[in-house]
Amino acid sequence: MNWYDLSDYGNNYKRGAVALGLIVVLFLLLNRPSTPTISAWRGENPSVAGLSGSAIQVGQGDTLVAPPGISSDQPWGNPVAANRVVMTQGYGVGSHAPAEVWGAIDLAVDGNGDGAADPAGSVGAPVRATMSGYIEVTADSWPAGNHIWVIGNEYKTGYAHLSEFKVQDGDYVERGTIIGTIGSTGSSSGPHLDYQIWHNGVNQNPLNYHPLP
Repeated sequence: MNWYDLSDYGNNYKRGAVALGLIVVLFLLLNRPSTPTISAWRGENPSVAGLSGSAIQVGQGDTLVAPPGISSDQPWGNPVAANRVVMTQGYGVGSHAPAEVWGAIDLAVDGNGDGAADPAGSVGAPVRATMSGYIEVTADSWPAGNHIWVIGNEYKTGYAHLSEFKVQDGDYVERGTIIGTIGSTGSSSGPHLDYQIWHNGVNQNPLNYHPLP
């Protein structure tokens, strides 16, 4: 076999490997589950162990009243407007690791009071801004799906996997404004809200901003 025959063989092998890789990717995309299911994963982070999967009573309505000393453009309170909310994944663990990049908490609605996330009860639940600021909307993104940023001077809050937007890009909203509804868009294991907080470009633990009492 001549050297140019070996060269052709190598090129053909590379082309075959690329083609095989594309076929595998296409197969995985075509065989994704059409109906996502809620993950039962709860994480092992001690800071969230007492909250994960536990139904915690929260306020209902379209407004969030922060205590004295909390400015309107500082995040505070629970972004899900429902009577019972559960945290299905904590900060800096699972798909939220590393925290400096993906840090968030996942919230869902416990519709029947059994202490677990209720997919049917979560879909369409109102999501409200936890701070005042300007809206930045991104539809059909990956992995966040339908996503909203609420942007202030120092803080910004992120709301991912929404099923519907209730605001438009560039709008100014006050804390407590309904901005969207819970969904399962993007890379999602089931209906929930992925909630992020950033301060001066640094990812923050939302649990420090009273998302749950």
